[in-house]
Amino acid sequence: MTLQVVWFVLWGILWTAYFVLDGFDLGTGILYGFLGKNDSERSALRRSLGPVWGGNEVWLITAGGATFAAFPTAYALIFSSLYSALLLVLFALILRGVALEFRGKRSAAGWTRLWDTGLIVASLVTALLFGAAFGNLFRGLPIDAGGFRGTFFSLLSPYALLTGLFFVLIFCGHGALWVAFRLQGTLGSRALSLARRIWLFLPPAAVALMVLTSLSTDLEVNYRHHPLWAFVPVFAVLAFASTALFVARGRADRAFYSSCAAVALIMFSAFVGLFPFLVPSRLDPACGMTIFNASSSPYTLKIMTFVALILVPIVIAYQAWIYRIFREKISLESPSDDEGY
Repeated sequence: MTLQVVWFVLWGILWTAYFVLDGFDLGTGILYGFLGKNDSERSALRRSLGPVWGGNEVWLITAGGATFAAFPTAYALIFSSLYSALLLVLFALILRGVALEFRGKRSAAGWTRLWDTGLIVASLVTALLFGAAFGNLFRGLPIDAGGFRGTFFSLLSPYALLTGLFFVLIFCGHGALWVAFRLQGTLGSRALSLARRIWLFLPPAAVALMVLTSLSTDLEVNYRHHPLWAFVPVFAVLAFASTALFVARGRADRAFYSSCAAVALIMFSAFVGLFPFLVPSRLDPACGMTIFNASSSPYTLKIMTFVALILVPIVIAYQAWIYRIFREKISLESPSDDEGY
């Protein structure tokens, strides 16, 4: 039981790390056409992502692998139930990576326009569908003793779509702050100005999502039974408020770090409410997948724990080193790197 709880916590941390890190990648991609007014500005935006986007997506692979290894039954149910949506996410992730790598290889107008559009569309689709997928998990899937009882379109409920739109909005705010934090000059100032406008819409959007969450899900049950856990959403609200304050004061660096905390605490709040479920059922609660009926054997979890204690710190150390190496701010005059971003 202890190992199952540990792996639920680690599962939540891995997904949270992915959304914090790849969230600003996706947000920058969505805003790419709004922020980049000419080729040099668009090149600077790509160079802000070039050294880090691949490493950020490692957390997605790790989160998926952890789900498969620690909770194989839930993994099978999720990927069979959400197969169409997750396949679209996969195609979008592939398109985004190809767009970033191929965009700078040629200067022809048609070529650059194609990959610019691909980057924007792929980033938007990825953020929207990930939000809708997690909205469905928080709400519960239509599963009973016979398995999944829905279709792709049944997953597009108002709550799932609102969650997807919220993911898009918060990633846009996160991405705008990343650009303001990383880039100097006019482009950085424009990104900070855009972040101010986005953060005007985020608080009411968050309130609307919280209200609909209380009406559409059972995430608040754990908070009613364990009121002390309320500190997590309280800290999320404080992170939201501090981000808005730093944005208003023009402190892009502090605003970005506070935005990272806000994204992380929002996900933690949802996972606390979800526990011990991985895939709740909205048809029959007894048919939901929990960490207890969907986990691997204790022996498997022990081996995985040992491996995770070795590999996860290595991944963290490597990424910290990458961010340190590329910590200098980017200007429009900065030379392009060898990757052609």
